[in-house]
Amino acid sequence: MPTHLPLFVITTWLLAMLPGAGQALMIRQTLEFGPRPARATIAGNATGLLVWSTAAAVGLSAVLLANPHAYLAVRLAGGAVLLALGVSTLRAAARQAAADTSSVSATGAAAVGPSGLWGAYGAGLGTTLGNPKAGVFAVSVLPQFVSPHGPVLLSSIALGVLWAVVQVCWYLLFTWAVGRGRALVSRPAVRRTLNIVTGVVLCGLGVAVAGGV
Repeated sequence: MPTHLPLFVITTWLLAMLPGAGQALMIRQTLEFGPRPARATIAGNATGLLVWSTAAAVGLSAVLLANPHAYLAVRLAGGAVLLALGVSTLRAAARQAAADTSSVSATGAAAVGPSGLWGAYGAGLGTTLGNPKAGVFAVSVLPQFVSPHGPVLLSSIALGVLWAVVQVCWYLLFTWAVGRGRALVSRPAVRRTLNIVTGVVLCGLGVAVAGGV
């Protein structure tokens, strides 16, 4: 059965907050096409997460059930991934510059697909399926929250659904904030502060996951 669900929600929420192609895409959809295409893009993003998590669950469930020692290895790997993400986020906050903003904007422009709701949905789906970080999380971090004593496959899929729900909630809040305060979202100081807070917490979660807390 899934374990440490509050910690899982916090982890997935913080990962959703990390700046990247997903957020750049949401900014572009919200500012240029409006809230409805942005919501369709969010739905496509959630579908991509479900694909990643289900694919990982099918393979990982057999490994975890056959070899209990694999659970320890996966837990350590997941902690390392979270720690690496935290350190990377803190480094990004330290070297943040005007070039970063232009680079993110370019990423978002490249990810936008055809106009219309289906085009917006496809943009979100394609961005998530093409994001290797989502696959790394599904393979190395998601199993940390599944007990080896229980229905591993069903528990992994349930966590994937919860992961998608958390991501949807964050992006709904994020796109609402973009629509309401365009200038605030793009301020370098705001993004730098967000990176620092997220990086510190991710480092702490990485240590906790690796230690089995």
